[in-house]
Amino acid sequence: MSKTEKLILRLQSKPKDFTYLELKTILAFWGYEEIQGSGSRVCFRSKSHKIKLHKPHPGNLLKLYQIGLIIDELKKEGLI
Repeated sequence: MSKTEKLILRLQSKPKDFTYLELKTILAFWGYEEIQGSGSRVCFRSKSHKIKLHKPHPGNLLKLYQIGLIIDELKKEGLI
């Protein structure tokens, strides 16, 4: 099992310590690119889909609602 596959399983378990860098790794695996918006806003865009959220700050940990949103969006796209 690859590092990315392990991260995907970890994301699905909705951990309280999932980092923004881990999210970027997973989304890059599926071809998403990060687009910086204004302030802490970012958009991860693939050819046909967008995931919008705020970068966590001052730390690097995603909030549980963000993890839930990301999982829902990836399920809609049939990725998980």
